[in-house]
Amino acid sequence: MGVGHAPVDDGEPNGFRRMFAPGRLTLGVFFPIEAFEGDRPTMRNQERLARRAEELGFAALWVRDVPLRDPSFGDIGQGYDPWVYLGWIAARTSTIALATGSIVLPLRHPLHTAKAAASVDRLTGGRLVLGVASGDRPVEFPAFGVDYDRRDALFRENLRVIRAVFSEEFPTVRSAYGVLSGTADLVPKPTGRLPILVTGSSRQSLEWIAEHADGWITYPRPLEQQGRLAAGWRSAVSAAAPGVFKPFAQSLYIDLTDDPDGPPEPIHLGFRGGRNLVFGFLDGLRGAGVHHVILNFKYARRDAADILEEIGREILPRLEAGRSAVPTASPAV
Repeated sequence: MGVGHAPVDDGEPNGFRRMFAPGRLTLGVFFPIEAFEGDRPTMRNQERLARRAEELGFAALWVRDVPLRDPSFGDIGQGYDPWVYLGWIAARTSTIALATGSIVLPLRHPLHTAKAAASVDRLTGGRLVLGVASGDRPVEFPAFGVDYDRRDALFRENLRVIRAVFSEEFPTVRSAYGVLSGTADLVPKPTGRLPILVTGSSRQSLEWIAEHADGWITYPRPLEQQGRLAAGWRSAVSAAAPGVFKPFAQSLYIDLTDDPDGPPEPIHLGFRGGRNLVFGFLDGLRGAGVHHVILNFKYARRDAADILEEIGREILPRLEAGRSAVPTASPAV
């Protein structure tokens, strides 16, 4: 399909299908795939590790959108611009989903976001899953001339524009970002309906997210609490879009001990423990209604490549086999 035509689903590999299915839990991994101190990763060997994650059966590779470094925040993601880095990684992988966690919509013109997202989606045959957020770093907003207190309204408006230019040819769209009057069109269009997942609340109600998003990304919580939240999400989706599957995803910082039966130890937004404990916790999340977990190795003591390998060889096959397990302990995350 050439640019300028209406979007179609042309049967290419699809990131959403690789990541999400009812009753199934898949794993993704955040860049940088490394353990490091402070807020500046080395970014060494990331291409090799990305290919290895694909070979091992991980479902997705995730990039962050952090325009400016705020040392007090302690995290700059992969450092590189998310769209440039996705292009770099896309050229070095072939089937694994590529996801953003998440593009800060109010800081970007929606036509630029739509153009970049559709381009990555088209060039990779539908591998992109677009995670979006309203932003949570106050220092960035004045630098871009954006009112931090209006980010909720700007988020909604930005998403509305992106949906319109993805799905319509020569649309008429008016927003705070500008006016399309039906005389110009965005190209390329995505390969089909490009899935958009909202991160956190993005200052919106759960009902709004259930209606306007294709899925929800939230933060790690203890198992029972996350199960209640997932149940609330299913209820909101059922009311907003009866019969439509909209997945529930979460992030999780993780480290593996050398002992497969090692006990849990809290780390920031996650835990350290043996692979059997980790599998039990992940399987518990699946039972609670979580469909995808994005792993982050920043606070690991072991080398991230070794953790990636052990999870891929020892945990992913057990999750795919659908074995049931109850965690011997519910880590505090």
